[in-house]
Amino acid sequence: MRHNKAGRRLGRNSSHRKAMLRNMVTSLLNHERITTTDARAKELRKLAEKMITLGKRGDLHARRQAMQVIREKAVVAKLFERIAPRYQERPGGYTRIIKLSHRHGDNAPLSLIELVEEEFTPRPKKKAPVEEPKAKPQEADEAAAPEAEEAQGEEPAEGQEESASEAAEPEPEGEEKKEE
Repeated sequence: MRHNKAGRRLGRNSSHRKAMLRNMVTSLLNHERITTTDARAKELRKLAEKMITLGKRGDLHARRQAMQVIREKAVVAKLFERIAPRYQERPGGYTRIIKLSHRHGDNAPLSLIELVEEEFTPRPKKKAPVEEPKAKPQEADEAAAPEAEEAQGEEPAEGQEESASEAAEPEPEGEEKKEE
């Protein structure tokens, strides 16, 4: 039985699996987006998140730990100088996995794994919503009735009679205005 055995074997022995994931995390940090299978993307996400967290620490020891995994010095420099500062305020979740279609050759499920680009803004704490009591429909009609009586009591001047009658008749939507 396979109880309490975390991680995927990905059809490889341990050294081959480790080498493949090191190559993939190097490519992901270099290109910021790669396409691979679902299982590989999920395993890669774990390692990539750890590398970005090391980049956020930014000290010499973290840089040396990252060099043990990432194969290129230029990619480590990019991680510490350009990628990690983007995520300084983000408490995790630096990558996104988007499911794609299946590969034509072997029907393997493919995914796109990419670094999250948008700036992270911490959400403000939610306050309990205070609802104002809504006026009942009857009360609203009673409040509108005196205003309507006042408007009818006033007579418009001669030049304003036509414009007032046009304003009183709302035109239905979707129909063009007919000229008379």
